[in-house]
Amino acid sequence: MLACQRFVSVVRNSRTLSRHVTTWSPVGAAFNAQQRKVDLLQKNVGLFGVPALSTPAGFEVAQQRALRETEQLVETACNNPPGALTVETFDQLSDSLCKVADLADFVKVGHPDPAFRDAAEKACINIGTVVERLNTNVELCRSLKNLLDNKEVLDSLDPDTRRVAELFMFDFEISGIHLDESKRGKAVSLNVNLLDLNNEFLNGTHLPNRIEKTALPEHIRHCFSIDGNSIQIGGLHADSPDELVREAAYKIFLFPNSSLLLCLDDLLTCRNELAKLVGYESFAHRALNGTMAKTPETVMKFLELLTDKLSDRYGRSQRARHWHEHCTTHQSLQVYVCVCRYKIDPSLYSPYFSLGACMEGLNMLFSQLLGVSFRNEQPMAGEVWSEEVRKLAVVHETEGLLGYIYCDFFRRPDKPHQDCHFTIQGGRLKKDGEYQHPVVVLMLSLPPPTRSTPTLLNPGMMENLFHEMGHAMHSMLGRTRYQHVTGTRCSTDFAEVPSILMEFFATDYRVVNQFARHYQTGQVFYAALDQVYHGKPQNRSTTDILKQMQEKFYGLPYVPNTAWQLRFSHLIGYGAKYYSYLMSRAIASMVWRQCFQKDPFNRDMGERYRREMLAHGGSKEPMLMVQGKELTLTIFLGHYLPPFL
Repeated sequence: MLACQRFVSVVRNSRTLSRHVTTWSPVGAAFNAQQRKVDLLQKNVGLFGVPALSTPAGFEVAQQRALRETEQLVETACNNPPGALTVETFDQLSDSLCKVADLADFVKVGHPDPAFRDAAEKACINIGTVVERLNTNVELCRSLKNLLDNKEVLDSLDPDTRRVAELFMFDFEISGIHLDESKRGKAVSLNVNLLDLNNEFLNGTHLPNRIEKTALPEHIRHCFSIDGNSIQIGGLHADSPDELVREAAYKIFLFPNSSLLLCLDDLLTCRNELAKLVGYESFAHRALNGTMAKTPETVMKFLELLTDKLSDRYGRSQRARHWHEHCTTHQSLQVYVCVCRYKIDPSLYSPYFSLGACMEGLNMLFSQLLGVSFRNEQPMAGEVWSEEVRKLAVVHETEGLLGYIYCDFFRRPDKPHQDCHFTIQGGRLKKDGEYQHPVVVLMLSLPPPTRSTPTLLNPGMMENLFHEMGHAMHSMLGRTRYQHVTGTRCSTDFAEVPSILMEFFATDYRVVNQFARHYQTGQVFYAALDQVYHGKPQNRSTTDILKQMQEKFYGLPYVPNTAWQLRFSHLIGYGAKYYSYLMSRAIASMVWRQCFQKDPFNRDMGERYRREMLAHGGSKEPMLMVQGKELTLTIFLGHYLPPFL
């Protein structure tokens, strides 16, 4: 019972603290209270302060401006002699297009107004089409190749500029620049088709399923959204205490949608055709070229070895016992173990984990580790898409403003039930010597506060908050010269390291004890399924593949007439790369053990972490940032700490 007693001790300590602290900081207060309404008499400054985006039509204006800049920059790149200016021009070109595409990528899923969503989706497709054509522009590629083939010029470049040049060339190569004109056109056509298929599948993963009201027992109907004679089920209701509610939600929400199954088949076929066309054995081989893992074979070996390690070492009952012992040995509060193993009533702990308290905790942690703090700012009229969105300025104690985080944390109708990080604007050094501040959105699905009660987090919600804030700080603390490699614009299997590292802080009693005051076993299966879907085509349905992978890697029986893969939205953004969460966890485990396990508030280690990892974004090879040498699978697995559930 030591772990449980330790949990109670934190609550008691927090209760004692609350006698002395009677007010919240501005950050804590901003998240524990309902947002102050924007002054409607103010001038509409447009979404994110972009004046054109005061209306949906502004996306067309933004597109046209970006396209004019693109034409000028392409001409500059093609007509100037090879040198550092070539790379700077390519980065400006990337920045101009990304400022529209990245912003639109968020708005198309996060804005409550369908007109804004539709305009943003069109912008994504239009800009994406332009990008694919640029990636097969022979003259533009030649301007970069002239630089990379000129040893004298290449040797004169600093390491970051040289790496960015190589990354741009890599984009040309995987897009089929080496093909003849006809095949390059085919590659562009396939990529444009993928943009449509990606949108169709992604939208479908979030749509609820309907069923006649009479199909469900009367006593559980109130647990779902009722629309006339139908019931809408838009999630798994995994937190419901009623087993029948969970069973009904699972079977109905995951019931196969025939049109979406066809969309997934078309998506996988199109990806495979594109990969074959540009010279790869499969889409997975194309997607993993340039990552830490390098090949699908390495990923599958990693997943199989990891499965064996988890199965042999723990087993289900042994794993829980091991983590209880780990909890006791290292004197650490593992909230998951305490809450789930000891069945603590949520009403006893949730008041100590209000959203405001957790944000104060993050503020405190970043201040001690990195000299960084949050400053709550009131958005201007039209700047945000919902009055519930909070805006944080991220400020360093000596460097000043680092960037902005827009916190879209609360549930609302038509908002996807997913937690994610969106880059709106990447950081880069501008020609005038000023730094372009990064701007990001963090999107969660938390219950909103009421007039009398703040949003109260359970352990899973708190871990997700810390995870996504890890992505945000990666974006804020990067200070790269080029936006093409800023923050999270790095290898996918490295991008998750800072976010997963934050999960260790979220479950460390020394960290939680500083702010708590009153007012993952399925991932191996997901990663393996993702790899098989994007490997060599198989003459069987995606559901048949799901059944096999679930039996091999999950150990739970398949439920007939369900199609979980149609809710696997990560197939779009993480196609063939879902394993990244697991590989990143191994690296994050290593960083935690070597730098923060002894003292999670160590400023020297915090500064080292920023200096050697966060600051570089994608401008350095991930392995060089980890420990300066190649990591073998054995080393990866040796460091891997599984999630507590």
